[in-house]
Amino acid sequence: MPESRTVLRGGTIVDGAGSAPRVADLAIRGNVIEAVGSIVAEPSDTVIDVSGRYLLPGFIDAHSHADAAVFSNEVQRGLLRQGVTTVIVGQDGVSFAPGDGGYATEYFAALNGPHPSYTGGGVAALLAGYDKTTPLNVGYLVPAGTVRHEVRGYADGPSTPEQIAAMSALVARGLEEGALGLSTGLDYVPNILADTGELIALCRPVAAAGALYVTHMRGGYEEKSRIGIEEVDEIARATGVSVHVSHFHGPSDLLLGLAEELSSHGIDMTFDAYPYRRGCSLLAMPILPPALISGPRSEVVMKLGDPQVRASLLAEWFSTFDDNPLLGPEWADNLTFAHIAAEEYVWAHGHTISAAAARVGRDPASFALDILLASSLEVSTIMTVRNQRPYDELAELFTHPSHIAGSDGIYVGAHPHPRAWGTFAKFLRLFTRERGDFSWPEAAVHLAGHAAERFGLSDRGRLWPGYVADLVVVDPSIVEDISTYDAPRADAVGIDDVFVAGQQVLADGRLTGVLSGQGLRRSAPVK
Repeated sequence: MPESRTVLRGGTIVDGAGSAPRVADLAIRGNVIEAVGSIVAEPSDTVIDVSGRYLLPGFIDAHSHADAAVFSNEVQRGLLRQGVTTVIVGQDGVSFAPGDGGYATEYFAALNGPHPSYTGGGVAALLAGYDKTTPLNVGYLVPAGTVRHEVRGYADGPSTPEQIAAMSALVARGLEEGALGLSTGLDYVPNILADTGELIALCRPVAAAGALYVTHMRGGYEEKSRIGIEEVDEIARATGVSVHVSHFHGPSDLLLGLAEELSSHGIDMTFDAYPYRRGCSLLAMPILPPALISGPRSEVVMKLGDPQVRASLLAEWFSTFDDNPLLGPEWADNLTFAHIAAEEYVWAHGHTISAAAARVGRDPASFALDILLASSLEVSTIMTVRNQRPYDELAELFTHPSHIAGSDGIYVGAHPHPRAWGTFAKFLRLFTRERGDFSWPEAAVHLAGHAAERFGLSDRGRLWPGYVADLVVVDPSIVEDISTYDAPRADAVGIDDVFVAGQQVLADGRLTGVLSGQGLRRSAPVK
């Protein structure tokens, strides 16, 4: 018996390849797009009238921390109502596989949260756990920090040739099992302990597989972005690997100049960036010395409780923040609590460190240490970048041909960053409909088509016959991000109907209960 067919009637096709929009029907049979054009309905067809709305390929979030959160109905709805059908996880060098997932649950608990089912088995088992268990697709990057921890534990110092060989073998195995590339987080432990030679060695199997090296660069971004780019340049020249820079933020003229320098050296580089002026990360990462937080969490907590260690931090370490490009002397005014694991401090969510400290009569540095100690380091913070760049400058980044949309969405916490619920709708509302920085065809390329090519998902990102039917129905006149810093978990509006692998997973703005997503395995070399 032939598979049933769904016909979306009369929508405007925005195909993800940059083609001019056109009014046409689109037929889905099974999990693929069967035809686009004038389609005569068959008696058994399900016909949905989408006239007046746009059909776009499902959006691909190039940088997501939904590794475990993707099983949550709230998160699923929040992503689908932005039009996101695929998330790329395993970011910033730390996630669940390889290994048993314990290290990620410990160190990245405030970013990724605990995984509900993965307890080991490597990349293959992790990807299999996403098959038909969620309405979204999940692509995975082998996280270099997790790999390092598997081989070296918490040890610092240079890696031996034998250790590097063992790490490289884990990377190669993850790629063979379907990973889309390798990620590093070079401001996080343990990747911050890895020298450039180690990273070059880990990128050799990535280059050999035609996969992608995705990096949270070393050195602090913003005005110091050249530090990270120079290391990217060295790694790419030594290995020939294609590079993708995570959450590229800073002065647009500097960043785009650095991107052009890499291109002039023959390096294949792309980047993701999100349409917000504030960041979000672990509180411990910017405000504690790397040497202090590089050991097991229990040992770090014990040190934070040591009066001598605490006195040294307060007297010497916090005074260095004045020259930090992400902190500065006003750091406590610019860090807002997003997630605090200590029940006695739940009242502080959404408050800056300085405001919360003042409420209990503490100085900000002492209060921040109190919070970290009480939460066993499980704290995240929204960071107000010192230079609040205007939208005109942000748009210079977004419209560059090397840009791919990514939210850096974090779903853990009582008061998360609104980018997790708003990034893709904000691109459509502000930078497409209102400002016109993107045309609709350009938006579809930046939000879907380019990412599919870049991450080796050769059968997605286009509304073409034969491609997997991941697609979204957008009302261009009302699509809008609703989430704000005060109310960050508000669903976007204007995208009410979404299909994943040919099945309708969102109808009239509600989850249908269909779980047609899967763990995506790399299907083609990076382009």
